Amino acid sequence: MKVHEYQAKNIFNKYGIPIPEEKMCVSVDEVIAVSGELGLPCVIKAQVHVGGRGKAGGIKVAKTEQEVKEYAKQILSMEIKGLPVRKVLVSEAVSIASEAYLGIINDRTAKKTVMMACKEGGVEIEEVARKKPEAILKVYADSLIGFLPHKARQIGLFLYDDSKTAFVCAKIAEKLYKMFIELDSSLAEINPLVVTDSGELIALDAKINFDDNGLYRHPDIEAMRDRESEDESEQMARESDLSYVKLTGNIGCVVNGAGLAMATMDLVKHFGGEPANFLDIGGSSSPQKVKNALDILLRDKNVKVIFFNIFGGITRCDDVANGILEAKKELKIKQPIVARLTGTNQEKAMEILKEAGLIFAQSMDDGAKKAIQLLK
Repeated sequence: MKVHEYQAKNIFNKYGIPIPEEKMCVSVDEVIAVSGELGLPCVIKAQVHVGGRGKAGGIKVAKTEQEVKEYAKQILSMEIKGLPVRKVLVSEAVSIASEAYLGIINDRTAKKTVMMACKEGGVEIEEVARKKPEAILKVYADSLIGFLPHKARQIGLFLYDDSKTAFVCAKIAEKLYKMFIELDSSLAEINPLVVTDSGELIALDAKINFDDNGLYRHPDIEAMRDRESEDESEQMARESDLSYVKLTGNIGCVVNGAGLAMATMDLVKHFGGEPANFLDIGGSSSPQKVKNALDILLRDKNVKVIFFNIFGGITRCDDVANGILEAKKELKIKQPIVARLTGTNQEKAMEILKEAGLIFAQSMDDGAKKAIQLLK
């Protein structure tokens, strides 16, 4: 789950990470009022769940009252990568002496949490990693005892020559790690972490993503979810206890089990097709769950063929078959359906679907090939 910058900064503030004076606004009048409180110049920043706000014109420095009004009106009426801007963050303008990057993620290969630091802040860290990987310092936390103070000092001394600034940075790094672990985060970034002309360290921007699987422990974080900024199909999937991620292809995949779903997408790609989604209906699937899955899948107008790949263990093939029949009646499915149903009650499933007009496959390979052939 993502949160907006203003929400992430509120969390930073609770953990003692310094942030600028700022306030979230939803109207031009609010922006004008807040700019009066903070003083000019001020920064007006669009709050949307996508990157590239600056390049899209979603971040402006207003130096006059007229610019405040113009920029607020402009940003609150724009769309960035298809998402309408409904909120802006109005922040004091900070005099910047230097910019750095500080972030934490889980390194799946090392099976550890890693803190990354770079002296080049305010830029996309992925670009730095691709072009100049040596510019990034990676410091790993111990899986049992956490992120020790000497490792935080290593970060600070890497970023700053001045020892006082380095040790302040080390404290920020410790607080960022504490927040990351306590709130079940999957990513936390300060980009940029700036030193002001007066020597203060401030988190000028903030980004936090949370592990959905840990949200039951944090109802206050769950309450921050901006449903208007999320994909409607992914919202529906979450409410139906389905795992769905939209992709760019045209073969809709309905599978039980995350591993089998990944293998199905790989197989479609292997034979020259493009999967339209990851969709895992999970175990013990009821007909209603299958119907919900197809309802979500068919909201993607790019889907031209549907490929069911079910290996029935806990999941019963006859439940899936009944779900397909109900969906065909209610959703008026026009796309051809290729079905590979094997395992628990597969004979009953075949009997249920024998008049349904499906194209049956004997194996995963056979199903993927038939789905691709139907596109031609």
